[in-house]
Amino acid sequence: CLLLVVFGLYIDTTSPFLVQLASKLGYNKNQYAVIIDAGSTGSRVLAYKFDRSFIDNKLVLSDELFKERKPGLSSFADAPEKGAHSIKLLLDEARAFIPKDKWSSTPLVLKATAGLRLLPHSKAENLLNAVRDLFTKSEFSVDMDAVEIMDGTDEGIFSWFTVNFLLGRLSKTNQAAALDLGGGSTQVTFSPTDPEQVPVYEKYMHEVNTLNQKVNVFTHSYLGLGLMAARHAVFTKGYAKDETSLESICVNPIISNRTWIYSNVEYKISGKDHAKSTQENPIVDFDACLDLIKSKVMPLVKPKPFTLKEHTIAAFSYYFERATESGLIDPFAGGEITVEAYRKKAQAVCAIPNDEQPFMCFDLTYISVLLHEGFGLGEGKKIKLYKKIDGHEISWALGCAYNVLMSDDKFNS
Repeated sequence: CLLLVVFGLYIDTTSPFLVQLASKLGYNKNQYAVIIDAGSTGSRVLAYKFDRSFIDNKLVLSDELFKERKPGLSSFADAPEKGAHSIKLLLDEARAFIPKDKWSSTPLVLKATAGLRLLPHSKAENLLNAVRDLFTKSEFSVDMDAVEIMDGTDEGIFSWFTVNFLLGRLSKTNQAAALDLGGGSTQVTFSPTDPEQVPVYEKYMHEVNTLNQKVNVFTHSYLGLGLMAARHAVFTKGYAKDETSLESICVNPIISNRTWIYSNVEYKISGKDHAKSTQENPIVDFDACLDLIKSKVMPLVKPKPFTLKEHTIAAFSYYFERATESGLIDPFAGGEITVEAYRKKAQAVCAIPNDEQPFMCFDLTYISVLLHEGFGLGEGKKIKLYKKIDGHEISWALGCAYNVLMSDDKFNS
């Protein structure tokens, strides 16, 4: 954690008590930021309240707002005004959280991720322009580039920053690796421990300014390896592009014509009969499903993060959600599991007909393939799963907010 020398005393700036004390003594001022994460499956507003120290100008997170709306912005590709309205409802939540006299000094940013990256350029721009019009009337501080499709590199780096910021590991030499599994893409970010590894990843290395040092970080966003994109690739294999009635070997035969919407297209998904399944005991052919997923995953894992296994790993988003929904970990406490635990749970789920979670067999099998065969993690490798750390959401948005407030002279004065 950060230590300040004040009148000969060391003050821990990450201590909430001392932050409040410094604020009462006039050593801090409140600063806010509003970040909207326009993801492929939903849009989220994260409004942050920081205490900025007059002594060292550092930011300490003291409060936050998190609200989510579904579906994602990309779902309004043919109705951009409706898309902008869904963002307005989130913006109204931020207005209620932030004192009105702070609005004009609060940066407002919307970053869209894989959902908009996968849309035709003209449709994506129409959505972004509708949001830009909304933002100009917001009374918050809005820059020219406040609304844009975020580069996958930034998404990975901001997530890595968020995880290590909240874990108090930014100033250390053994930062955690960050694995983020979204709907359209997945990000892998870590700081190689051996300087000799850096040239191997040269094309994917970036220098990141942390609290008191510069860190070389590997990051890559694997477009098409998000959970929903992978589902689509596997479910549609062997079908014509415009076919929407699909049977999949990765879905239990008891499932018939289950509605699933992806990229604004409504599909009807059914399980596929096979020799191993009977009417009395309907199951998924796990081995066949596993092989099919491997054939779709492996070609897209380039570059392969082969030294990821050397790091403490923090995973979130769908990694966390599917682990809680399948009973692998407690939804409130989070937890630590092995890569093998995902595979074993996948096998168990695929062997049981489950009408309420028709795609859980695929989802868990996919995650296990991505981690083991894709990223090269051993079966015994431990994964720390998070949704929150110390009450704060794990999201690239926190890293983005910190970056805006610290890099722009308008706020960092």
